[in-house]
Amino acid sequence: MRKTISDSLIEALVNAGVKRIYGIVGDSLNAVLDAIRRSGKIEWIHVRHEEVAAFAAGAEAAVTGSIAVCAGSSGPGNLHLINGLYDCKRSRLPVLAIAAHIPSDEVGSDYFQETHPEKLFEDCAEYVEVVNRTNQMPRAVTMAMQKAVSEKGVSVLVLPGDVAALTDEHSVPEHVMHITKPVIHPSESELKQLADYLNKGKRISLLCGAGCAGAHESLMKLCEKLQSPMVVALRGKEHLEYDNPYFAGLNGLIGYSSGYHAMMDCDVLLMLGTDFPYRQFYPEKAVVLQVDIEPQHLGRRTALTYGVCGDVKDTVESLLPYLTEDHDSAHLNKSVKNYKGVREELDALASGKPGRKPIHPQYLTKVVSDLADEDAIFTCDVGTPTLWAARYLQMNGKRRLLGSFNHGTMANALPQAIGAQVSSPDRQAIALSGDGGLTMLMGDLLTLRQHQLPVKVVLFNNGALSFVELEMKAAGSLETGTELDDPNFANVAEAMGIKGIRIEDPGELEDAVRQAFDHNGPVLLDVVVNRQELSLPPKITLEQAHGFSLWMLKAVLNSRGDELLKLAKTNLIR
Repeated sequence: MRKTISDSLIEALVNAGVKRIYGIVGDSLNAVLDAIRRSGKIEWIHVRHEEVAAFAAGAEAAVTGSIAVCAGSSGPGNLHLINGLYDCKRSRLPVLAIAAHIPSDEVGSDYFQETHPEKLFEDCAEYVEVVNRTNQMPRAVTMAMQKAVSEKGVSVLVLPGDVAALTDEHSVPEHVMHITKPVIHPSESELKQLADYLNKGKRISLLCGAGCAGAHESLMKLCEKLQSPMVVALRGKEHLEYDNPYFAGLNGLIGYSSGYHAMMDCDVLLMLGTDFPYRQFYPEKAVVLQVDIEPQHLGRRTALTYGVCGDVKDTVESLLPYLTEDHDSAHLNKSVKNYKGVREELDALASGKPGRKPIHPQYLTKVVSDLADEDAIFTCDVGTPTLWAARYLQMNGKRRLLGSFNHGTMANALPQAIGAQVSSPDRQAIALSGDGGLTMLMGDLLTLRQHQLPVKVVLFNNGALSFVELEMKAAGSLETGTELDDPNFANVAEAMGIKGIRIEDPGELEDAVRQAFDHNGPVLLDVVVNRQELSLPPKITLEQAHGFSLWMLKAVLNSRGDELLKLAKTNLIR
Protein backbone atom coordinates (compact mmCIF):
# COMPACT_ATOMS: atom_id res chain seq x y z
CA MET A 1 0.00 0.00 0.00
CA ARG A 2 1.29 3.46 -0.90
CA LYS A 3 2.57 5.73 1.84
CA THR A 4 0.87 9.13 2.25
CA ILE A 5 1.83 12.40 3.86
CA SER A 6 -0.52 11.48 6.70
CA ASP A 7 1.39 8.23 7.17
CA SER A 8 4.60 10.21 7.48
CA LEU A 9 2.96 12.50 10.03
CA ILE A 10 1.75 9.60 12.17
CA GLU A 11 5.11 7.83 11.88
CA ALA A 12 6.84 10.97 13.12
CA LEU A 13 4.45 11.24 16.08
CA VAL A 14 5.03 7.59 16.98
CA ASN A 15 8.80 8.13 16.82
CA ALA A 16 8.34 11.09 19.19
CA GLY A 17 6.54 8.90 21.70
CA VAL A 18 3.06 10.31 21.12
CA LYS A 19 0.39 7.86 22.31
CA ARG A 20 -2.83 9.66 21.38
CA ILE A 21 -4.50 12.56 19.57
CA TYR A 22 -7.51 14.46 20.94
CA GLY A 23 -10.06 15.78 18.45
CA ILE A 24 -13.23 15.44 16.40
CA VAL A 25 -13.25 13.76 13.01
CA GLY A 26 -14.18 15.56 9.79
CA ASP A 27 -13.76 14.90 6.08
CA SER A 28 -10.68 17.13 5.89
CA LEU A 29 -9.07 14.81 8.48
CA ASN A 30 -10.01 11.58 6.70
CA ALA A 31 -6.48 10.80 5.48
CA VAL A 32 -5.03 11.46 8.95
CA LEU A 33 -7.62 9.24 10.64
CA ASP A 34 -6.99 6.50 8.09
CA ALA A 35 -3.26 6.69 8.82
CA ILE A 36 -3.99 6.45 12.55
CA ARG A 37 -6.19 3.39 11.95
CA ARG A 38 -3.59 1.62 9.83
CA SER A 39 -0.76 2.45 12.22
CA GLY A 40 -2.51 0.99 15.26
CA LYS A 41 -0.01 2.76 17.51
CA ILE A 42 -1.89 5.97 18.28
CA GLU A 43 -5.26 6.24 20.01
CA TRP A 44 -7.86 8.72 18.78
CA ILE A 45 -9.58 10.33 21.78
CA HIS A 46 -12.95 11.48 20.50
CA VAL A 47 -14.17 14.56 22.37
CA ARG A 48 -17.39 16.49 21.82
CA HIS A 49 -15.83 19.94 21.32
CA GLU A 50 -12.43 20.82 19.86
CA GLU A 51 -11.76 23.32 22.65
CA VAL A 52 -11.79 20.31 24.98
CA ALA A 53 -9.23 18.61 22.75
CA ALA A 54 -6.76 21.47 23.17
CA PHE A 55 -7.28 21.70 26.94
CA ALA A 56 -6.92 17.94 27.32
CA ALA A 57 -3.70 17.93 25.30
CA GLY A 58 -2.35 20.73 27.49
CA ALA A 59 -3.18 18.79 30.65
CA GLU A 60 -1.44 15.70 29.28
CA ALA A 61 1.65 17.78 28.52
CA ALA A 62 1.57 19.25 32.04
CA VAL A 63 1.25 15.87 33.76
CA THR A 64 3.66 13.84 31.59
CA GLY A 65 6.17 16.53 30.67
CA SER A 66 6.00 15.33 27.05
CA ILE A 67 4.54 16.82 23.88
CA ALA A 68 0.81 16.19 23.38
CA VAL A 69 -1.29 16.45 20.22
CA CYS A 70 -4.78 17.66 19.28
CA ALA A 71 -6.51 18.06 15.93
CA GLY A 72 -9.37 19.94 14.32
CA SER A 73 -11.01 19.72 10.90
CA SER A 74 -11.14 22.64 8.45
CA GLY A 75 -12.71 25.99 9.30
CA PRO A 76 -14.90 25.85 12.43
CA GLY A 77 -13.25 22.65 13.61
CA ASN A 78 -9.77 24.05 14.06
CA LEU A 79 -11.10 27.47 15.10
CA HIS A 80 -12.54 25.79 18.18
CA LEU A 81 -9.00 24.77 19.19
CA ILE A 82 -7.84 28.35 19.61
CA ASN A 83 -9.00 29.11 23.16
CA GLY A 84 -7.48 25.92 24.54
CA LEU A 85 -4.26 26.54 22.63
CA TYR A 86 -4.05 30.06 24.06
CA ASP A 87 -4.18 28.48 27.49
CA CYS A 88 -1.41 26.02 26.55
CA LYS A 89 0.77 28.82 25.26
CA ARG A 90 0.34 30.97 28.36
CA SER A 91 0.97 27.97 30.63
CA ARG A 92 4.09 27.10 28.59
CA LEU A 93 3.00 23.59 27.62
CA PRO A 94 4.40 21.75 24.56
CA VAL A 95 1.42 20.98 22.29
CA LEU A 96 1.19 20.22 18.59
CA ALA A 97 -2.10 21.04 16.85
CA ILE A 98 -3.00 19.55 13.48
CA ALA A 99 -5.26 22.04 11.74
CA ALA A 100 -6.88 20.43 8.71
CA HIS A 101 -7.64 22.81 5.84
CA ILE A 102 -9.84 23.05 2.74
CA PRO A 103 -8.62 21.52 -0.57
CA SER A 104 -5.45 23.33 -1.63
CA ASP A 105 -6.76 24.25 -5.09
CA GLU A 106 -9.74 26.03 -3.48
CA VAL A 107 -7.72 28.31 -1.21
CA GLY A 108 -8.61 31.93 -1.93
CA SER A 109 -11.95 31.16 -3.57
CA ASP A 110 -14.14 31.77 -0.51
CA TYR A 111 -14.76 28.03 -0.46
CA PHE A 112 -17.03 26.28 2.05
CA GLN A 113 -15.51 26.59 5.57
CA GLU A 114 -12.55 28.58 4.27
CA THR A 115 -10.51 30.49 6.83
CA HIS A 116 -6.87 31.54 6.98
CA PRO A 117 -5.42 29.30 9.71
CA GLU A 118 -1.88 30.45 8.98
CA LYS A 119 -3.00 33.87 10.27
CA LEU A 120 -5.57 32.81 12.86
CA PHE A 121 -3.12 30.72 14.91
CA GLU A 122 -0.23 33.19 14.82
CA ASP A 123 -0.99 34.78 18.19
CA CYS A 124 -1.47 31.53 20.13
CA ALA A 125 1.45 29.56 18.69
CA GLU A 126 5.22 29.76 18.38
CA TYR A 127 5.19 27.95 15.04
CA VAL A 128 2.53 27.89 12.29
CA GLU A 129 3.21 26.45 8.85
CA VAL A 130 1.11 25.18 5.94
CA VAL A 131 2.14 21.87 4.36
CA ASN A 132 1.59 22.10 0.59
CA ARG A 133 4.00 19.52 -0.86
CA THR A 134 5.13 15.99 -0.11
CA ASN A 135 8.75 16.92 0.53
CA GLN A 136 7.73 19.34 3.31
CA MET A 137 6.26 16.91 5.80
CA PRO A 138 9.31 15.20 7.35
CA ARG A 139 11.03 18.51 8.11
CA ALA A 140 7.83 20.41 8.92
CA VAL A 141 6.70 18.00 11.63
CA THR A 142 10.25 17.82 13.03
CA MET A 143 10.54 21.60 13.21
CA ALA A 144 7.05 21.94 14.67
CA MET A 145 7.69 19.49 17.50
CA GLN A 146 11.19 20.80 18.18
CA LYS A 147 9.85 24.33 18.45
CA ALA A 148 7.10 23.19 20.84
CA VAL A 149 9.40 21.28 23.21
CA SER A 150 12.28 23.77 23.12
CA GLU A 151 10.13 26.85 23.72
CA LYS A 152 7.48 25.02 25.79
CA GLY A 153 4.69 26.28 23.59
CA VAL A 154 2.28 25.55 20.79
CA SER A 155 3.04 24.52 17.22
CA VAL A 156 0.40 24.28 14.49
CA LEU A 157 0.69 22.27 11.28
CA VAL A 158 -1.92 23.36 8.72
CA LEU A 159 -2.67 20.41 6.44
CA PRO A 160 -5.11 20.65 3.48
CA GLY A 161 -7.22 17.50 3.20
CA ASP A 162 -6.09 16.70 -0.33
CA VAL A 163 -2.43 17.22 0.48
CA ALA A 164 -2.77 14.89 3.47
CA ALA A 165 -3.66 12.07 1.07
CA LEU A 166 -0.77 12.61 -1.40
CA THR A 167 1.80 9.88 -1.89
CA ASP A 168 4.95 10.51 0.13
CA GLU A 169 8.18 8.69 -0.64
CA HIS A 170 10.32 10.60 1.85
CA SER A 171 11.58 8.95 5.02
CA VAL A 172 10.89 10.23 8.52
CA PRO A 173 13.83 10.65 10.93
CA GLU A 174 14.02 8.12 13.74
CA HIS A 175 14.69 10.96 16.18
CA VAL A 176 12.23 13.68 15.27
CA MET A 177 12.80 15.93 18.26
CA HIS A 178 15.54 16.53 20.81
CA ILE A 179 14.87 17.49 24.42
CA THR A 180 17.83 19.23 26.03
CA LYS A 181 18.42 20.11 29.68
CA PRO A 182 21.13 22.77 29.77
CA VAL A 183 22.46 24.20 33.02
CA ILE A 184 21.55 27.89 33.01
CA HIS A 185 22.64 30.31 35.69
CA PRO A 186 24.03 33.86 35.83
CA SER A 187 27.70 34.63 35.40
CA GLU A 188 29.98 34.84 38.44
CA SER A 189 29.91 38.64 38.44
CA GLU A 190 26.09 38.61 38.29
CA LEU A 191 25.89 36.09 41.13
CA LYS A 192 28.19 38.27 43.28
CA GLN A 193 26.07 41.34 42.57
CA LEU A 194 22.86 39.44 43.42
CA ALA A 195 24.45 38.14 46.62
CA ASP A 196 25.59 41.64 47.58
CA TYR A 197 22.01 42.92 47.55
CA LEU A 198 20.83 39.92 49.56
CA ASN A 199 23.64 40.09 52.11
CA LYS A 200 22.73 43.71 52.86
CA GLY A 201 19.05 42.93 53.31
CA LYS A 202 17.52 42.98 56.79
CA ARG A 203 14.03 41.73 55.98
CA ILE A 204 14.18 39.54 52.88
CA SER A 205 11.11 37.88 51.38
CA LEU A 206 10.91 35.42 48.49
CA LEU A 207 8.13 35.39 45.89
CA CYS A 208 8.16 32.03 44.12
CA GLY A 209 6.20 30.73 41.14
CA ALA A 210 5.89 27.83 38.70
CA GLY A 211 9.49 28.30 37.58
CA CYS A 212 10.53 26.85 40.95
CA ALA A 213 9.36 23.35 39.98
CA GLY A 214 12.08 20.87 40.96
CA ALA A 215 13.86 23.39 43.19
CA HIS A 216 12.15 22.65 46.53
CA GLU A 217 15.25 21.40 48.37
CA SER A 218 17.45 24.21 47.07
CA LEU A 219 14.91 26.84 48.06
CA MET A 220 14.68 25.50 51.60
CA LYS A 221 18.45 25.99 51.89
CA LEU A 222 18.11 29.52 50.55
CA CYS A 223 15.34 30.47 53.00
CA GLU A 224 17.35 29.05 55.88
CA LYS A 225 20.44 31.03 54.91
CA LEU A 226 18.55 34.28 54.36
CA GLN A 227 16.04 33.67 57.19
CA SER A 228 13.40 34.71 54.72
CA PRO A 229 9.71 33.84 54.49
CA MET A 230 8.44 32.44 51.19
CA VAL A 231 5.36 33.87 49.52
CA VAL A 232 4.03 31.68 46.72
CA ALA A 233 2.15 32.58 43.54
CA LEU A 234 -0.73 30.24 42.69
CA ARG A 235 1.12 28.23 40.02
CA GLY A 236 3.90 27.59 42.52
CA LYS A 237 1.56 26.12 45.16
CA GLU A 238 1.86 22.50 44.03
CA HIS A 239 5.67 22.69 44.03
CA LEU A 240 6.38 24.61 47.25
CA GLU A 241 3.53 24.54 49.77
CA TYR A 242 4.42 21.19 51.36
CA ASP A 243 7.19 20.49 53.92
CA ASN A 244 7.96 24.19 54.03
CA PRO A 245 8.61 25.80 57.43
CA TYR A 246 9.18 29.15 55.67
CA PHE A 247 5.79 29.29 53.96
CA ALA A 248 3.97 32.59 54.48
CA GLY A 249 1.01 31.90 52.22
CA LEU A 250 -0.15 32.96 48.80
CA ASN A 251 -0.48 36.53 47.57
CA GLY A 252 -2.79 38.19 45.08
CA LEU A 253 -6.55 38.26 44.72
CA ILE A 254 -6.92 34.70 46.04
CA GLY A 255 -4.11 34.87 48.58
CA TYR A 256 -3.79 35.45 52.30
CA SER A 257 -3.12 38.57 54.32
CA SER A 258 0.03 36.89 55.69
CA GLY A 259 1.48 36.60 52.19
CA TYR A 260 0.59 40.19 51.40
CA HIS A 261 2.27 41.55 54.54
CA ALA A 262 5.36 39.35 54.14
CA MET A 263 5.95 41.14 50.84
CA MET A 264 4.95 44.62 51.92
CA ASP A 265 7.07 44.54 55.09
CA CYS A 266 10.30 43.41 53.43
CA ASP A 267 13.25 45.61 52.45
CA VAL A 268 14.44 43.11 49.79
CA LEU A 269 12.11 41.07 47.60
CA LEU A 270 13.62 38.20 45.60
CA MET A 271 11.37 37.00 42.76
CA LEU A 272 12.13 33.47 41.61
CA GLY A 273 10.52 31.86 38.57
CA THR A 274 7.38 33.95 38.74
CA ASP A 275 5.56 36.32 36.42
CA PHE A 276 3.03 37.34 39.09
CA PRO A 277 0.93 39.96 37.27
CA TYR A 278 -0.82 42.05 39.94
CA ARG A 279 1.22 45.21 40.38
CA GLN A 280 -0.75 46.45 43.39
CA PHE A 281 0.63 43.58 45.47
CA TYR A 282 4.30 44.49 45.03
CA PRO A 283 6.17 46.64 47.60
CA GLU A 284 6.95 50.17 46.44
CA LYS A 285 10.06 50.92 48.50
CA ALA A 286 11.90 47.60 48.69
CA VAL A 287 14.91 46.49 46.67
CA VAL A 288 13.43 44.10 44.11
CA LEU A 289 15.54 41.32 42.57
CA GLN A 290 14.40 38.82 39.94
CA VAL A 291 15.62 35.50 38.55
CA ASP A 292 13.83 34.14 35.49
CA ILE A 293 14.65 31.68 32.73
CA GLU A 294 13.05 34.11 30.26
CA PRO A 295 15.12 37.33 30.24
CA GLN A 296 12.31 39.22 28.52
CA HIS A 297 10.25 38.77 31.70
CA LEU A 298 12.69 40.78 33.82
CA GLY A 299 11.11 43.98 35.11
CA ARG A 300 7.82 43.72 33.27
CA ARG A 301 5.66 43.45 36.42
CA THR A 302 7.37 45.87 38.80
CA ALA A 303 10.43 48.11 38.80
CA LEU A 304 13.58 46.06 39.40
CA THR A 305 16.75 46.91 41.21
CA TYR A 306 18.53 43.97 39.58
CA GLY A 307 17.51 41.09 37.34
CA VAL A 308 19.31 38.02 36.00
CA CYS A 309 18.53 35.16 33.64
CA GLY A 310 18.74 31.61 34.95
CA ASP A 311 17.00 28.41 35.91
CA VAL A 312 15.87 28.75 39.53
CA LYS A 313 17.46 25.54 40.83
CA ASP A 314 20.75 26.07 39.00
CA THR A 315 20.88 29.73 40.03
CA VAL A 316 20.11 29.13 43.70
CA GLU A 317 22.69 26.35 43.97
CA SER A 318 25.30 28.62 42.37
CA LEU A 319 24.27 31.58 44.57
CA LEU A 320 24.37 29.87 47.97
CA PRO A 321 28.18 29.95 48.44
CA TYR A 322 28.19 33.75 48.05
CA LEU A 323 25.62 34.37 50.81
CA THR A 324 26.37 35.22 54.44
CA GLU A 325 24.55 33.62 57.37
CA ASP A 326 24.09 36.55 59.75
CA HIS A 327 20.48 37.41 58.94
CA ASP A 328 18.04 38.12 61.75
CA SER A 329 15.03 35.78 62.01
CA ALA A 330 12.48 38.33 63.28
CA HIS A 331 10.91 38.98 59.85
CA LEU A 332 10.69 35.24 59.14
CA ASN A 333 9.19 34.42 62.54
CA LYS A 334 6.60 37.18 62.26
CA SER A 335 5.56 36.14 58.75
CA VAL A 336 5.26 32.45 59.63
CA LYS A 337 3.30 33.29 62.78
CA ASN A 338 0.95 35.46 60.73
CA TYR A 339 0.42 32.61 58.28
CA LYS A 340 -0.37 30.13 61.06
CA GLY A 341 -2.98 32.53 62.42
CA VAL A 342 -4.55 32.98 58.99
CA ARG A 343 -4.48 29.23 58.41
CA GLU A 344 -6.35 28.63 61.67
CA GLU A 345 -8.99 31.18 60.69
CA LEU A 346 -9.40 29.63 57.23
CA ASP A 347 -9.66 26.12 58.64
CA ALA A 348 -12.32 27.27 61.11
CA LEU A 349 -14.48 28.31 58.13
CA ALA A 350 -14.19 24.83 56.58
CA SER A 351 -16.89 23.21 58.67
CA GLY A 352 -20.46 22.05 58.38
CA LYS A 353 -23.24 20.95 60.72
CA PRO A 354 -25.95 18.47 59.72
CA GLY A 355 -29.08 20.26 58.64
CA ARG A 356 -27.43 23.66 58.33
CA LYS A 357 -27.83 24.50 54.64
CA PRO A 358 -26.33 25.48 52.24
CA ILE A 359 -22.92 23.83 52.38
CA HIS A 360 -19.86 26.03 52.79
CA PRO A 361 -17.60 25.66 49.70
CA GLN A 362 -14.60 25.76 52.06
CA TYR A 363 -15.91 22.64 53.80
CA LEU A 364 -16.50 20.87 50.51
CA THR A 365 -12.95 21.59 49.31
CA LYS A 366 -11.38 20.49 52.59
CA VAL A 367 -13.32 17.21 52.56
CA VAL A 368 -12.25 16.57 48.96
CA SER A 369 -8.63 17.30 49.86
CA ASP A 370 -8.72 15.09 52.96
CA LEU A 371 -10.22 12.10 51.14
CA ALA A 372 -8.40 12.31 47.79
CA ASP A 373 -5.47 10.05 46.91
CA GLU A 374 -1.94 11.12 47.82
CA ASP A 375 -1.05 11.46 44.13
CA ALA A 376 -4.39 12.87 42.92
CA ILE A 377 -4.48 15.28 40.00
CA PHE A 378 -6.80 18.20 40.68
CA THR A 379 -8.15 20.58 38.06
CA CYS A 380 -10.15 23.67 38.94
CA ASP A 381 -12.40 26.00 36.99
CA VAL A 382 -11.68 29.72 36.91
CA GLY A 383 -13.54 31.72 39.57
CA THR A 384 -14.43 30.52 43.05
CA PRO A 385 -13.31 26.88 42.46
CA THR A 386 -9.80 28.27 41.91
CA LEU A 387 -10.11 30.37 45.06
CA TRP A 388 -11.14 27.43 47.24
CA ALA A 389 -8.56 25.15 45.62
CA ALA A 390 -5.83 27.67 46.39
CA ARG A 391 -6.86 27.96 50.03
CA TYR A 392 -7.93 24.43 50.94
CA LEU A 393 -6.30 21.80 48.71
CA GLN A 394 -3.25 20.44 50.45
CA MET A 395 -0.26 19.69 48.25
CA ASN A 396 2.35 17.10 49.20
CA GLY A 397 4.86 16.90 46.36
CA LYS A 398 2.94 14.10 44.62
CA ARG A 399 -0.36 15.82 43.90
CA ARG A 400 -0.85 18.11 40.92
CA LEU A 401 -3.04 21.19 40.53
CA LEU A 402 -3.97 22.32 37.02
CA GLY A 403 -6.07 25.29 36.01
CA SER A 404 -6.29 28.21 33.63
CA PHE A 405 -4.18 30.33 35.94
CA ASN A 406 -2.68 32.63 33.29
CA HIS A 407 -5.31 32.67 30.54
CA GLY A 408 -8.23 32.71 32.97
CA THR A 409 -10.82 31.05 30.76
CA MET A 410 -14.01 29.39 31.94
CA ALA A 411 -14.75 25.67 31.50
CA ASN A 412 -11.18 24.35 31.74
CA ALA A 413 -11.56 21.88 34.65
CA LEU A 414 -13.46 19.04 32.95
CA PRO A 415 -11.34 19.07 29.75
CA GLN A 416 -8.09 19.18 31.72
CA ALA A 417 -9.28 16.30 33.89
CA ILE A 418 -9.93 14.30 30.71
CA GLY A 419 -6.35 14.80 29.52
CA ALA A 420 -4.95 14.06 32.98
CA GLN A 421 -6.97 10.85 33.34
CA VAL A 422 -6.28 9.55 29.82
CA SER A 423 -2.54 10.06 30.17
CA SER A 424 -2.36 8.87 33.82
CA PRO A 425 -4.94 6.08 34.09
CA ASP A 426 -3.57 4.84 37.42
CA ARG A 427 -4.05 8.20 39.15
CA GLN A 428 -7.17 9.83 40.51
CA ALA A 429 -8.35 12.82 38.45
CA ILE A 430 -10.70 15.25 40.22
CA ALA A 431 -12.29 18.24 38.49
CA LEU A 432 -13.44 21.08 40.75
CA SER A 433 -16.05 22.64 38.48
CA GLY A 434 -18.31 25.64 38.78
CA ASP A 435 -21.85 25.41 37.51
CA GLY A 436 -21.09 28.15 34.99
CA GLY A 437 -17.91 26.48 33.79
CA LEU A 438 -19.30 22.96 33.60
CA THR A 439 -22.35 23.95 31.56
CA MET A 440 -20.20 25.72 29.00
CA LEU A 441 -18.65 22.42 27.85
CA MET A 442 -20.98 19.94 29.56
CA GLY A 443 -21.31 17.81 26.45
CA ASP A 444 -17.92 16.30 27.20
CA LEU A 445 -19.32 14.48 30.19
CA LEU A 446 -20.18 12.04 27.41
CA THR A 447 -16.46 11.70 26.70
CA LEU A 448 -16.08 10.32 30.22
CA ARG A 449 -18.71 7.71 29.45
CA GLN A 450 -17.50 6.86 25.95
CA HIS A 451 -13.88 6.34 27.01
CA GLN A 452 -14.79 5.01 30.47
CA LEU A 453 -12.69 7.62 32.26
CA PRO A 454 -13.20 7.48 36.05
CA VAL A 455 -12.95 11.27 36.46
CA LYS A 456 -14.67 12.61 39.56
CA VAL A 457 -16.41 15.92 38.79
CA VAL A 458 -17.06 17.86 42.00
CA LEU A 459 -19.57 20.58 41.16
CA PHE A 460 -19.70 23.78 43.22
CA ASN A 461 -23.37 24.48 42.50
CA ASN A 462 -24.22 27.96 43.74
CA GLY A 463 -26.62 29.00 41.00
CA ALA A 464 -24.50 31.94 39.91
CA LEU A 465 -21.34 33.23 38.33
CA SER A 466 -20.29 33.99 41.88
CA PHE A 467 -16.81 35.41 41.36
CA VAL A 468 -18.23 37.85 38.81
CA GLU A 469 -20.82 38.81 41.41
CA LEU A 470 -18.06 39.50 43.90
CA GLU A 471 -16.28 41.72 41.38
CA MET A 472 -19.52 43.60 40.73
CA LYS A 473 -20.07 44.11 44.45
CA ALA A 474 -16.50 45.36 44.90
CA ALA A 475 -17.17 47.91 42.14
CA GLY A 476 -20.38 49.02 43.85
CA SER A 477 -22.69 47.50 41.23
CA LEU A 478 -25.73 45.35 41.75
CA GLU A 479 -25.19 41.86 40.37
CA THR A 480 -26.76 41.63 36.92
CA GLY A 481 -26.81 38.70 34.51
CA THR A 482 -25.02 36.38 36.93
CA GLU A 483 -27.86 34.13 38.08
CA LEU A 484 -27.97 30.60 36.69
CA ASP A 485 -31.23 28.66 36.49
CA ASP A 486 -29.72 25.21 36.96
CA PRO A 487 -31.22 21.73 36.81
CA ASN A 488 -30.43 18.89 39.17
CA PHE A 489 -27.05 18.03 37.65
CA ALA A 490 -26.97 14.60 39.27
CA ASN A 491 -30.11 13.73 37.30
CA VAL A 492 -28.48 15.08 34.13
CA ALA A 493 -25.45 12.87 34.75
CA GLU A 494 -27.63 9.82 35.33
CA ALA A 495 -29.44 10.51 32.05
CA MET A 496 -26.03 10.46 30.35
CA GLY A 497 -25.15 7.11 31.89
CA ILE A 498 -22.83 8.60 34.52
CA LYS A 499 -23.25 8.14 38.26
CA GLY A 500 -24.77 11.28 39.75
CA ILE A 501 -24.93 12.22 43.42
CA ARG A 502 -26.63 15.38 44.73
CA ILE A 503 -25.85 16.72 48.19
CA GLU A 504 -27.56 19.62 49.97
CA ASP A 505 -26.96 18.75 53.64
CA PRO A 506 -23.46 19.12 55.17
CA GLY A 507 -24.11 16.05 57.30
CA GLU A 508 -24.16 13.87 54.17
CA LEU A 509 -21.09 15.34 52.50
CA GLU A 510 -18.25 13.11 53.72
CA ASP A 511 -20.08 9.89 52.93
CA ALA A 512 -21.01 11.20 49.49
CA VAL A 513 -17.41 12.15 48.65
CA ARG A 514 -16.21 8.73 49.79
CA GLN A 515 -18.88 7.07 47.68
CA ALA A 516 -17.86 9.11 44.65
CA PHE A 517 -14.15 8.38 45.07
CA ASP A 518 -14.76 4.66 45.62
CA HIS A 519 -16.86 4.30 42.46
CA ASN A 520 -14.88 2.68 39.64
CA GLY A 521 -16.30 4.92 36.90
CA PRO A 522 -17.01 8.59 36.28
CA VAL A 523 -19.06 10.48 38.88
CA LEU A 524 -20.69 13.88 38.97
CA LEU A 525 -21.04 15.04 42.59
CA ASP A 526 -23.55 17.92 42.53
CA VAL A 527 -23.04 19.89 45.76
CA VAL A 528 -25.31 22.84 46.54
CA VAL A 529 -23.01 25.44 48.11
CA ASN A 530 -23.56 28.90 49.52
CA ARG A 531 -23.94 31.54 46.83
CA GLN A 532 -23.19 34.42 49.19
CA GLU A 533 -19.91 33.06 50.56
CA LEU A 534 -17.71 36.14 50.77
CA SER A 535 -14.14 35.61 49.59
CA LEU A 536 -12.16 38.80 50.03
CA PRO A 537 -8.65 39.48 48.76
CA PRO A 538 -5.93 39.93 51.41
CA LYS A 539 -5.82 43.69 50.78
CA ILE A 540 -9.05 45.67 50.76
CA THR A 541 -8.59 49.01 49.02
CA LEU A 542 -10.59 52.11 49.86
CA GLU A 543 -12.20 51.83 46.43
CA GLN A 544 -13.30 48.25 47.14
CA ALA A 545 -14.62 49.16 50.58
CA HIS A 546 -16.49 52.06 49.01
CA GLY A 547 -17.76 49.69 46.32
CA PHE A 548 -19.10 47.19 48.86
CA SER A 549 -20.81 50.02 50.74
CA LEU A 550 -22.41 51.28 47.54
CA TRP A 551 -23.53 47.76 46.66
CA MET A 552 -25.14 47.27 50.06
CA LEU A 553 -26.89 50.64 49.81
CA LYS A 554 -28.14 49.91 46.29
CA ALA A 555 -29.27 46.43 47.32
CA VAL A 556 -31.27 47.81 50.26
CA LEU A 557 -32.79 50.62 48.20
CA ASN A 558 -33.53 48.25 45.33
CA SER A 559 -35.25 45.82 47.70
CA ARG A 560 -37.14 48.66 49.40
CA GLY A 561 -38.12 50.03 45.99
CA ASP A 562 -39.67 46.70 45.06
CA GLU A 563 -41.67 46.74 48.28
CA LEU A 564 -42.90 50.28 47.62
CA LEU A 565 -43.83 49.38 44.05
CA LYS A 566 -45.86 46.40 45.25
CA LEU A 567 -47.58 48.60 47.82
CA ALA A 568 -48.43 51.21 45.19
CA LYS A 569 -49.90 48.59 42.88
CA THR A 570 -51.99 47.20 45.73
CA ASN A 571 -53.35 50.66 46.53
CA LEU A 572 -54.22 51.25 42.85
CA ILE A 573 -56.13 47.98 42.69
CA ARG A 574 -58.06 48.96 45.80
